[in-house]
Amino acid sequence: MDSSSSSGSKKLVALAQQLRLYKATPTMGDLDEQILEENVGKVVSQVGFAESATPIAQQDPQRIRAHKTHKAAVLICLFEGDDGDLRVILTKRSSNLSTHSGEVALPGGKAEEGDKDDGDTATREAKEEIGLDPSLVNVVTSLEPFLSKHLLRVVPVIGILNEKKAFKPAPNPDEVEAVFDAPLEMFIKGENRRTEESEWMGHKYLVHYFDYEMENKKYLIWGLTAGILIRAASVVYKQPPAFLEQNPIFKVSRDTDKDINMP
Repeated sequence: MDSSSSSGSKKLVALAQQLRLYKATPTMGDLDEQILEENVGKVVSQVGFAESATPIAQQDPQRIRAHKTHKAAVLICLFEGDDGDLRVILTKRSSNLSTHSGEVALPGGKAEEGDKDDGDTATREAKEEIGLDPSLVNVVTSLEPFLSKHLLRVVPVIGILNEKKAFKPAPNPDEVEAVFDAPLEMFIKGENRRTEESEWMGHKYLVHYFDYEMENKKYLIWGLTAGILIRAASVVYKQPPAFLEQNPIFKVSRDTDKDINMP
């Protein structure tokens, strides 16, 4: 093994050790009844982008109670690039999909009955979407759940790909149009980024858009995916982004079932 590959291996080993020590902030679903009661009526911060314009308490009660079963996980698969930088694997969704067609996303999807945990969900979906063998991925930690506009609880799972050359992308054409990678650090820098102000439950927040070009192809990374990657980069590099993040906030209502999970 040459010195460069040895150095790279040490870097990824150190990163794995660092991330295994990371403990995600408990969500409301992890708290007991007493803590829930103490937080009723208070404003709670949300790490992700809630795209729904309807307050949670006004959603269909049956949908709320079933929320815990509507779980998903995405894989933040990190590897070391040729220049020694940390990079993350991303996909461009198929243009034929009925929702979010042509958008950039992290590999992942909804949990299935046979999945042991969020890591299982994320790596299984990555194999189905882009042909990434789960045995190549060292799952090291999970971040705080994000909430999608459909009240889907999305858990970002961080995994490390030590042998990038062993991964031969085989995108499922029904789901994925392209597989590419981007430097993780770009998501805490202010370069090639723009924002759009939005509103949720009367509170304004920012939606972040990152423009990225690779091999003469242009990609736009935004919304939930951008929010997750901003959080991941902040955790990995142990520093906040160099720009105002301004996440949305939720107000916990007495009408809201305790199974709703919020960071």
